[in-house]
Amino acid sequence: MPDAGARPNEPEHLVVGQISKAHGTKGEAVIWPLTDQPDAVFAPGARLLLGNEDGRLNDGDTHEALMIVETRPFKKAVLVKFEGFERREDLEDYLGLYVLVPMSALAPLAEGEVFYHQLLGMTVETVEGESIGKVREVFDTEPLHLLEVVDEDDRVRLIPFAAHIVRQVEVAAGRIVIDPPAGLLEI
Repeated sequence: MPDAGARPNEPEHLVVGQISKAHGTKGEAVIWPLTDQPDAVFAPGARLLLGNEDGRLNDGDTHEALMIVETRPFKKAVLVKFEGFERREDLEDYLGLYVLVPMSALAPLAEGEVFYHQLLGMTVETVEGESIGKVREVFDTEPLHLLEVVDEDDRVRLIPFAAHIVRQVEVAAGRIVIDPPAGLLEI
């Protein structure tokens, strides 16, 4: 699924997790990772910014980065110890916030890779040129991710994000070309 370049107005920051709750009494945070590279993003020495689910930095914050001192896996999450957080109470004002990294700090994507946010709002059409709608949401499911596509009549279709269906992703053009198997679009 080749990528034809970046879309205009790319965000400055990427959401990589959400601070869910405090863990224990020594200032550790449970973070639900929203990245497929949690080992790299939540590594000791890494710095994370605070923001919202849209990747915007929180208004009024000084935009100081939280430095990670230690991490360890915890169920489907990551336990993170930030510098200067010594007690459970130190996390109270951070619970529910999202953690971000600057896009400029990320390794380049491999050919054919895209970020979820790049898929949102893209036009979906078949290889024959039939318009299906626009991507409203991406669901991170197993074994395949699903694109929630909505047409102008508000009809919702779930399209598996699989190589045998998604034939082309043109990020710069905001277009996804699919070759749906018989019956997929009637579901």
